Amino acid sequence: MVKGEEFIGHYNKSGRSDRQYCTKCGGHLMTWHPHWKIMDVYAATLPGLAFKPGVHVNYSETVLPMKDGLPKLKDFPAELGGSGIAVPE
Repeated sequence: MVKGEEFIGHYNKSGRSDRQYCTKCGGHLMTWHPHWKIMDVYAATLPGLAFKPGVHVNYSETVLPMKDGLPKLKDFPAELGGSGIAVPE
């Protein structure tokens, strides 16, 4: 058992993503995507991780525009079932 595992809550609205969060503080932890068989782990949950982003996904729906020079994809990369279409910064 992982320490604190009993405090992991789940929210699965559509069946395409099982969002996991801390039931004590409400903090986001990770999201399981069963159709892609991948787990998103929030970088903020890994202390000491030297995280360097490489791309923005679902950028066509952004509410906070980022002017950082990174590629912005309309939805997801084609390899993950998205269009792979880049959108302007």
